[in-house]
Amino acid sequence: MKRIGIIGATGYSGIELIRILLQHPEINIHSLYSSSAEGKSLTDYFPHLQGADLPALKGIQPEEIAQENDLVFLATPAGVSAEITPALIKEGVKVIDLSGDLRLHSPQAYKEWYKKSPAAESVLQQAVYGLPEWNKSKLREASVVANPGCYPTATLLALLPILQTEWIKPDSIIVDAKSGVSGAGRGASLGVHFSELNDSFHAYKVGQHQHTPEIEQEILHMTKKEITIQFTPHLVPMTRGILATSYVSLDKSKDVAHIVESLQELYENAYQHAPFVRVRPFGSYPRTKEVLGTNYCDVALHLDERTGRIVILSVIDNMVKGAAGQAVQNMNLLFGFEETLGLPVHALYP
Repeated sequence: MKRIGIIGATGYSGIELIRILLQHPEINIHSLYSSSAEGKSLTDYFPHLQGADLPALKGIQPEEIAQENDLVFLATPAGVSAEITPALIKEGVKVIDLSGDLRLHSPQAYKEWYKKSPAAESVLQQAVYGLPEWNKSKLREASVVANPGCYPTATLLALLPILQTEWIKPDSIIVDAKSGVSGAGRGASLGVHFSELNDSFHAYKVGQHQHTPEIEQEILHMTKKEITIQFTPHLVPMTRGILATSYVSLDKSKDVAHIVESLQELYENAYQHAPFVRVRPFGSYPRTKEVLGTNYCDVALHLDERTGRIVILSVIDNMVKGAAGQAVQNMNLLFGFEETLGLPVHALYP
């Protein structure tokens, strides 16, 4: 049994990690850490965990944490992992960071988009981007994993197959994404107050969202193409789920009829060995409800003949494939377990 520690256990990503790991046959949740709840029981915050065999919450002492665990998840706000991770990896413990601190290769880009001090460059160089469908071989050898953001997960899985081709106009990509409010975390603020959010729907951080450089960076890394996307996130009055709608213009100098015929096959081949990506029939409409509580990303392709655009729909549960589930998928690869081990595959429906 591998000993697992979770830093930030009282947040939404932390509690989702616990839900999943309690069902994992090869894992012992050995230690839980919180900067604000040291010495307390997790059931004081989450009574639904009554009866689960969980340790009391501890304070955050990196050297002690490293000695107690084989792997540590950091389910912390931005800025925390940058400070803690160096001490953890110095002691030889594996780290999976669910915050954005280790995702951007450029310290300057992190400063610009996150408005915080970046992690040490030596740590950033060690961190492997944890999108298993496109980075599996590196993840098997990793000791530090930067777990992808929720929006980038849905967006990259939708776009990367077609971006491997020369079929499109690379400057045409627009991503319109909607997320449930759990993506904002458990902290209270006016923006997620019930009476402000209920019966409403709005865009936010237009042209400024910190996941934009992450998406562009990984497109460059995976395809060798430097592409600028237009990314606009929206907040939907529901708890979980992301729907990303990506618009890509076809290069009309190419054989469009051939492209359309080959498109579905392109995606099915790209994900034939990806257990958590389901390529839906051409022209279908995946819904967030159909992946709720699971580690799946469902992708569907459409052609708008009038505009000459491919429209790609992708849905995930932002707390599972967009956070804790993908982190456990990465953990499985790090430890050499079956990639799907312990992960939920049946949606909560209705």
